[in-house]
Amino acid sequence: MSKTILYIDGENIKHYLKLVLKNAQIPVKQHNLENFAYSTLFAQVLKGLDLAEQRYYSAKIRYHAEQQAKSKELILKQRVQKSSLEKQGIKVIMGGNVRPQEVTVNGKKTTVFHEKGVDVQIAVDLITDALDKTITTAVLCSSDSDLQPAVQELKQRGVEIIYLGFEISPNKGLSYTTNRTILIRNSEVLDIYRS
Repeated sequence: MSKTILYIDGENIKHYLKLVLKNAQIPVKQHNLENFAYSTLFAQVLKGLDLAEQRYYSAKIRYHAEQQAKSKELILKQRVQKSSLEKQGIKVIMGGNVRPQEVTVNGKKTTVFHEKGVDVQIAVDLITDALDKTITTAVLCSSDSDLQPAVQELKQRGVEIIYLGFEISPNKGLSYTTNRTILIRNSEVLDIYRS
């Protein structure tokens, strides 16, 4: 019996969605990716693949006392997005951490939050699913080159692996390493965003 699972790197896909919207000159303040129709996008671009499961990986955002307002905002957005994804039939898996980091932008110090460890959780799940023989095909929606060793391991174990990337900036290494590549077109993102 064949089983196909979609592994989605949450922060990675949001980065590329924002890039597509920015290039279409949609103001950043209008970007509402918490309620984006991810399942519609995946159904469209992965037409013909029978997905048994869709997994969205994200790091759990924790409250940081030194960044109270931003912490609360990010926690609320994550809750809204988790609820939206689950309503779309997408399983949300929390792995890794989100950490504040001070950076200087245009001469001003600001705090940004960076996600760490999600790629490790995806790699562990890919390998575990391959070892347990619960998948025959893995669709990897991430452009993180750190996942290439896991991709190579899956191929050695006879699991077909499909790289699902973005036409705006595909990862050539993952395109080369995987069995095949499907690219999400900018127009597909914009059509779904505007609907």
